[in-house]
Amino acid sequence: MPTVLTVMTVMTATSSLAGAQLKKPPKTITLSGCIETDGKTPDRFMLTDTKAGMKYHLTGKDFREYLGRPIQVDGGVVVKGLKISGGLQPSANVAAQAGAIDPSRAVVQSATSESGTGTPVDVQDFRVKAIRQAAGSCR
Repeated sequence: MPTVLTVMTVMTATSSLAGAQLKKPPKTITLSGCIETDGKTPDRFMLTDTKAGMKYHLTGKDFREYLGRPIQVDGGVVVKGLKISGGLQPSANVAAQAGAIDPSRAVVQSATSESGTGTPVDVQDFRVKAIRQAAGSCR
């Protein structure tokens, strides 16, 4: 019986080692852009990535000294829980008139108006690990 116990111990050690190797460190992302204050909350700072055009709320450092200057930041997007936002498509007015409104007019109305819920665009949080000055200027 000692042989069986030895085989099980080796198998357990091998499987725990394989599980440890599967966990990869989070990927570091580099963003470039200019630091600006958030219009709604002046004590929060935002960066619009010059490559992708995406906006991020910055966390993890003090950004006051970089305000209005071009920078590069290294870090990662903060993953939050699932958030579903949206509204009625077409708008509630067009949906209520179904059948009583000309179909071509309904298409134009739904294409040119926003949903009636007024949900804001979600800006992701970006946890900064390193900041460095970048070349260029902010407009």
